[in-house]
Amino acid sequence: MIRLVQDPGFRRWLDQMQAIGGCAHPIYLSGQTTTRDAATGDVLRVYSTADEPHGVLAVRCGNRRESRCEPCSRLHGGDTFHLVRAGLTGGKTVPAAVVDHPRLFVTLTAPGFGPVHRATADERCRPRRSGCQCIHGSDLGCGAIHGESDSTVGQPLCPACYDYSAHVLWHAKAGELWNRTCILVRRSLAASLSVKQRDLNNHLRVSFAKVAEYQKRGAVHVHAVIRVDGPDGPSTPPPSRVSSRMLSEVVESAVEDVETRTPYAPALGEYIIQWGDQFDVHPISPESARATVTDSAVAAYVAKYVSKSVGDVGGVDRPIESASEIGRLSVTPHVRALMGTCWRLGGIPALESLRLRLWAHTLGYRGHVLTKSRKYSTTYAALQAVRATFRSGSRGEDEEGVSVESVWRYVSSGHSLAEAEIASGIAADISMTRDIAREEGGRVSRGGGVD
Repeated sequence: MIRLVQDPGFRRWLDQMQAIGGCAHPIYLSGQTTTRDAATGDVLRVYSTADEPHGVLAVRCGNRRESRCEPCSRLHGGDTFHLVRAGLTGGKTVPAAVVDHPRLFVTLTAPGFGPVHRATADERCRPRRSGCQCIHGSDLGCGAIHGESDSTVGQPLCPACYDYSAHVLWHAKAGELWNRTCILVRRSLAASLSVKQRDLNNHLRVSFAKVAEYQKRGAVHVHAVIRVDGPDGPSTPPPSRVSSRMLSEVVESAVEDVETRTPYAPALGEYIIQWGDQFDVHPISPESARATVTDSAVAAYVAKYVSKSVGDVGGVDRPIESASEIGRLSVTPHVRALMGTCWRLGGIPALESLRLRLWAHTLGYRGHVLTKSRKYSTTYAALQAVRATFRSGSRGEDEEGVSVESVWRYVSSGHSLAEAEIASGIAADISMTRDIAREEGGRVSRGGGVD
């Protein structure tokens, strides 16, 4: 720490850390950027890392996982909020008229693979008569009251009864199950409008944004926003016959009927993959004091989970290299059993296409944490480009007629122990400042001023 503070470039290093928000695992680059006049070739400005501390520039790691980098995950969550909200209320190139289009907030769950301990506020976990046991001698009931932070929550009552194979195979096919659900929703809408499915895009477009969340039992939840637009996307209204109620009925029917199957494997058979019985479909309301499922509430809900990962339920957020590594991981017995099942089933030739060993660290789930259809709203890249332009202090019209030549080289990444301590303090200060500003803004708003 003393050597770091006494370094001549310490002040500039602090400036870099402030600029990247106290990133927990920054990437250090060396190189330069030359901006020229496109017409004459004259050099307008040159930036080089030669004058930076140790000749390198720190940039954000950009990791969305809160367990890896809280500052970058918070930034990613903010981008997600604006991306989802723009698809509900307009903005970011999306017309404001989408607020009048049919919009749903859908929550889909995995089926049950065996009874697990539940978090209960004021009632017993799984009340049963004493003496009720499974064939393995484990109690089928639990009279305890578990809190949300109880390590028992999500663990099977009997690991021997729990269907670990079905769990990881459901994860492996969950992405396909969602795709088939979207196809079935479009097919049902075409039937309701008495048009052929291939002609549906001439009448309407279905857009969505969805996020995956791991439950305590290690199974994935899907939270999705579904919106119906006109044939040209969000700029046109959908047919008058398509209402939120009609869309809700179509989605509920699709969720109940859709299915897919795993490849047939000897001694394992073929599994039918379906959604769980517990699912919710709610129309999204414009902002009001009475409504609970509102545009901002849904956007905030989705953004909250985009920074989560399997690490939040006791797993790891990096690929696993070997079966022996699974036994050495500091994870719960339930998660270890799921990873071991992925590794075991991944060695079966008939299931090779599912790539279970590659995704053993995510318990077999291989979908991206957030996906969206092309016309739902803006993109992460567009939001990041706007932020970069704002921070550089330049405007789009100022950059016309110039060419930029960049040469960058990766040097290193991460912090030393002393650097990590200081960067953590910077991140905490920035977070506290934001919280204070939010509280002050809320007071002004409640006091009758402008929020």
